[in-house]
Amino acid sequence: MAQPLQFGGGWQYTAFMDMTKTDLADLKRAKKLLENPGLAAKMSAALGSPIEKSVAMLPKVVQSSIHKAAEAAMMKALDVAVKSLGDNTKKPAQSRLHKIAAATSGAVGGAFGLLAVSIELPISTTIMLRSIADIAKSEGENIHYIDTKLACLTVFALGSNRNEKDNATESGYFATRAAMSGAVSEASKYLAEKGLSKTGAPALVRLVSLISGRFGIVVTEKAAAQAVPIIGAVAGGLINTLFIGHFQDMARGHFIVRRLEKTYGAEPVRLVYAKL
Repeated sequence: MAQPLQFGGGWQYTAFMDMTKTDLADLKRAKKLLENPGLAAKMSAALGSPIEKSVAMLPKVVQSSIHKAAEAAMMKALDVAVKSLGDNTKKPAQSRLHKIAAATSGAVGGAFGLLAVSIELPISTTIMLRSIADIAKSEGENIHYIDTKLACLTVFALGSNRNEKDNATESGYFATRAAMSGAVSEASKYLAEKGLSKTGAPALVRLVSLISGRFGIVVTEKAAAQAVPIIGAVAGGLINTLFIGHFQDMARGHFIVRRLEKTYGAEPVRLVYAKL
């Protein structure tokens, strides 16, 4: 039996006496992925230009249209998630292939700047969703379950920028999950009873609205980087590679945590995550 974990001034939470070193290392990896800098910081580092300034320069009407495109893309993703996410064969995630596909769509979309967002976004979002499902399967999830399908969707709500002064644990991953939990439960119950027969059902609209609200922040950052057509044509592939890589990281961290929660319980995992 492993020794209880030691945090600071003493032994805490002996329920984790049986947590293996491998699982603890996995949880550390998950936290590093989930609490890392947001997409804007990654794009700024790669392009050598602060994305935040570009976002601030986007007209309000453009930002509004981007958020509408994000919501439409998320509704399409819901449809794809419920109807088909492929077979449930457990195998290593094909993340690199999905990155190539997303980079290609990004290069095409980037060539046309902001005008292409409503066309390109549903394509890249669908590619990312399949990559997220691929990662979920590699972590032992059954993608035929409604719970797993919705867990794949909620990955798009993870990883939007936080204020650096915020407490990472409280304002980050677990806080986002807590904020989404009610809508996820309602949507899960509705889909279990009626399927996707009515996409305008309040339970589904609420879930899509919550996810797209957070997803739209990241999409706006991406769109700002592609706002200039010439620059977008050159950088579109790189930006979309960072875009899908960002959500692949969120997915890997998310499904590692879910896997550990099934072994040790949700609350114990959350407490140890907070102490790492």
